[in-house]
Amino acid sequence: MSHFPAYFKFDASNRRVSLDARNPDFYRNPNIAYAAMHAASPTFWWEEEKQWYFTGYDTVNAFLRDRRFGRQITHVMSREELGWAEPRADLADFDRAESKSLLSLEAPEHTRLRTLVNRAFVSRQIEKLRPEITSLCHELIDGFAPDRGTELLSSFAEVIPVTIIAAMMGVPMDMRRQLLDWSHDYVRMYMFGRTAEDEALANKAARDFADYVKTLAKEKRANPQDDLLTLMLSPARDGQFLTEDELVSTAIVLLNAGHEATVHQIGNAVNIILASEHDPKALFADAKSTELTVEESFRISAPVHIFKRWALEDVEVDGVQLRKGDEIGLILAAANLDPGKFSDPLAFKPDRNEGLSLSFGAGIHFCIGAPLARLEMNIALPILFERLPKMRIAEVPVVKDVYHFHGLERLDLEW
Repeated sequence: MSHFPAYFKFDASNRRVSLDARNPDFYRNPNIAYAAMHAASPTFWWEEEKQWYFTGYDTVNAFLRDRRFGRQITHVMSREELGWAEPRADLADFDRAESKSLLSLEAPEHTRLRTLVNRAFVSRQIEKLRPEITSLCHELIDGFAPDRGTELLSSFAEVIPVTIIAAMMGVPMDMRRQLLDWSHDYVRMYMFGRTAEDEALANKAARDFADYVKTLAKEKRANPQDDLLTLMLSPARDGQFLTEDELVSTAIVLLNAGHEATVHQIGNAVNIILASEHDPKALFADAKSTELTVEESFRISAPVHIFKRWALEDVEVDGVQLRKGDEIGLILAAANLDPGKFSDPLAFKPDRNEGLSLSFGAGIHFCIGAPLARLEMNIALPILFERLPKMRIAEVPVVKDVYHFHGLERLDLEW
């Protein structure tokens, strides 16, 4: 890459990048910046974020599996040692909901929680949902096909994953809208440049979400059902139970992760396919073609771009001396564009078969919902394009003004 985008400043003498994550030119098409990172230095200090970031595929893949790094740090260092202020009282509900999150724990707590939950997410269990997902896709399309147009996120992409995860968890269908609202508010806490309003909404969502999970759990204890929440209330083979805090944190993670990312992935994939020169009939001609197309959409338009890690001991990586307690950023979406791993990485190549992307992470925190997300995508996309072969983009879609989640505000289609 002979020149960098105007908003991307690189100091080669000390591998420093200056980049404003709130710049629309960046977040609307971050892949351009990611290509610049690979051309400049796949490992760099991000001035605005005041952290080291890593984008090389092999480096990021290794970090995700390296036990010298973790999602948690307070189990090996005190807040005082880390130089942290006391926890904020106004974020107590959010902190409590996050305290036992599968996304944030390390072994042995993580191992125990994941083992309890994983029973419902193994591929053979997920495959049983195929008829239900298929039926739902057709039912939704039946609803808007005669209209000759639709806003796909609200009419299709949002409904499928939230309906399926709610059914799996045993959450009543009339709570779907509320789950979406809580989830949207909750994830504001993870966004770059969050505001005081974002934090207040996230904390309230965490409190309301937790209260609802506790109420629902009480009902399930009194009247057990064949669902994931009831399963989570029952002991594992070794007699281990989830505590109430663990139950709340895990339910929130599953309900959030069970649909938030998949909504954006469906929208991103449809947008990319329609904007490409590829014939959807060929992309979804058979199961193998569909699988490759879906994996390529995960690679080039991942909905979650960054995962953070803490150094649990002093360690040197790629010439960078990291100290115990340092936080680093792994840009999964940039690792997916590493030219050393993927040929012509900025191109959408549906028949690409060069190995898996890192969109679902790796190691002990590999996305527990990956089989479900893949199944939903492999069913929803072929049905959508088969049912609406003349589908086209009606208005240029607007990318959400958030980083590090990547998705569309809306996707208006017509046929």
